[in-house]
Amino acid sequence: MTLHLVKLCVGISSVEELENWYAEAKAFGLRAPDRIHTHRTRMFPRRSDEISGQGSLYWVIGGAIRCRQPILELKAGTDEDGRGYCDIVMAEDVVHTRAQPRRPFQGWRYLEPGDAPPDLNLEVVSAEGDPALAQELSDLGLL
Repeated sequence: MTLHLVKLCVGISSVEELENWYAEAKAFGLRAPDRIHTHRTRMFPRRSDEISGQGSLYWVIGGAIRCRQPILELKAGTDEDGRGYCDIVMAEDVVHTRAQPRRPFQGWRYLEPGDAPPDLNLEVVSAEGDPALAQELSDLGLL
């Protein structure tokens, strides 16, 4: 069975800002090439076999889930102080989703597939009209 993770995207105010951050990190070498789409967290998911290579990391931006990135693998490690961590290695693709409100929380949470918001095909919606309007309607939960 597939399982997802949901996490706050701290310091990012929109999906476009997240995408721009990734592009700048790649262009300016702000992070090692193999770490651009990696997020480090303290706890390692006990249900990792249901997530790695199957699930996605759903990002909460501005109080709502707004996008996801497929999880390629989960890597356990230990830092220089002897504390364990988990590197969540994600695909480069940032997939927009319908906005789904979420309250703030610490760490990550499991997200069952049935509770995950559907993907939002902004290209189809934008082709019918204004892309900014499509994003705004999505943010309001109307698309």
